[in-house]
Amino acid sequence: MKKTNINNSISIIGSGNVATHLALALHSAGHTIRQVLSREFDHASLLASRVSAQPIDRVDRLDSQSDVYLLAVNDDALYDLALDLHLPDALVVHTSGSTPASVLKPVSRHYGVVWSPQTFVRDLAMDYTRLPLCIEGCNPTVEANIETLFSSISNHIHHLDFEQRRWAHLAAVMVNNFGNAINALAQELAENHGIDFTMLRPLAEMTVKKMDYGPLWAQQTGPARRHDQKTLDAQRRLLADDPTMLHLYDMMTEIIQSRDK
Repeated sequence: MKKTNINNSISIIGSGNVATHLALALHSAGHTIRQVLSREFDHASLLASRVSAQPIDRVDRLDSQSDVYLLAVNDDALYDLALDLHLPDALVVHTSGSTPASVLKPVSRHYGVVWSPQTFVRDLAMDYTRLPLCIEGCNPTVEANIETLFSSISNHIHHLDFEQRRWAHLAAVMVNNFGNAINALAQELAENHGIDFTMLRPLAEMTVKKMDYGPLWAQQTGPARRHDQKTLDAQRRLLADDPTMLHLYDMMTEIIQSRDK
């Protein structure tokens, strides 16, 4: 395996949100993006045009001249690609939070993972220097090379093995996916009653800011935390005609109050 350097040549497999942002970040850091592979040629072309790369739509058109191959695809496609690719001397890295690095063992002797606990929106600009990246390599040398490569775009590199990454992925699902779903329900509730949901943005921002001030359970507030039964009963009555919201309200109340026991 060639040692990662200031200007690596990289092929990107995938053209979705993660592939797009990592390709843009690596290109901006001075790396050469040689090819972008996607099953949809239009998608490959769109991303390739942004990073001066060659678009391709078939695995057999992927050349073997790149130093690094970044597989930013869903988990099912990742297992399929592992059967189709043979790049024994290249650094091959996937971006999944819930798939072991060893899925790439048939592809290369030099394999690993770079995964970010972040939600990516294709056309939303990001400060990549603040992007948390969790890395793993099949051996210390490979891991050091992955760190060197991705330190060129981010100042926040974390070394997590597969077991840690699985737990981190679960925590990320709770923070982002579950958190967003609860906020979406709150948005519907507000808008159904003629309330401008954006007035709650400062509250949401302060909730996130609490992460800087110690354990979050110690900072829990609200009627459940205070055991304010009068308010709890009044709010349950408001939700009497919505079984889903009432169940969520009761479940969250129980979880919060159980932390006091």
